[in-house]
Amino acid sequence: MLRLLACPVCRGPLSPLPTAVRCERGHSFDVARQGYVNFLTGSPGTADTPAMVAARDDFLGAGHFRPIAEQIAAHCAGAEVIGDAGAGTGHYLAAALGPQAVGLAMDISKHAIRRAARAHPRIGAVVADVWRPLPVRDGVLDVLLNVFAPRNAAEFARVLRPEGRLLVVTPAPGHLSLLVERLGLLTVDSDKERRLTAALGGHFAQVGREEVTFELSLDRSGVAAVTGMGPSAWHLDQETFTERAAALPERVTVGVAVLITSWKRAT
Repeated sequence: MLRLLACPVCRGPLSPLPTAVRCERGHSFDVARQGYVNFLTGSPGTADTPAMVAARDDFLGAGHFRPIAEQIAAHCAGAEVIGDAGAGTGHYLAAALGPQAVGLAMDISKHAIRRAARAHPRIGAVVADVWRPLPVRDGVLDVLLNVFAPRNAAEFARVLRPEGRLLVVTPAPGHLSLLVERLGLLTVDSDKERRLTAALGGHFAQVGREEVTFELSLDRSGVAAVTGMGPSAWHLDQETFTERAAALPERVTVGVAVLITSWKRAT
């Protein structure tokens, strides 16, 4: 996996040490006993908490978002090297790996990356901030996934091969609308698609677009998990959530709506 990685400080190649990796200029980064490398430099941004990561692992592990994972996998067919920026627990990356493919999971949350490192035997996992230089060599990825995660267009373009593809998954209007209305969750910006195009446009050209919609039947534990794993977990008071969730039926039908867009590097 070191063949894919570079020092995030000087871009130099890395060599293994017993408990770290180090570049020729002496920048060193620890390898955790769980098998991931911590490349954070400076003050890190906001990372998912252990509770959020556990909720995501429970929810995705139950197969609730399987149609999304299946579509991602279909887009990645034939790719040999797949990265995931904002990989979380590695769920989507693991689903995307074909028989010979290798994956590189990147996330700012060490709690998430611990799980990503175990998600598949051919996944390498690193703690890294998407808003900073990625610890990845130039032009080594066939596909870069970005699923419900922040985007750094310049860095994404740098690490992709010239013919590589960026695959972005974002919530669409109407995503989890019943829970948004009944529990006071964050709404999906109706202008999100235009802003995505504006954010990527200087470095990428869109080459594909598809909507994935389906319904879920969730019990109260499923409702708690899908709420606790997303950005609303930062904003919703637990006492308020408990009160509102108690007013829901024992099982609810929830609509899922996401947009999958694919992008090539701009020439």
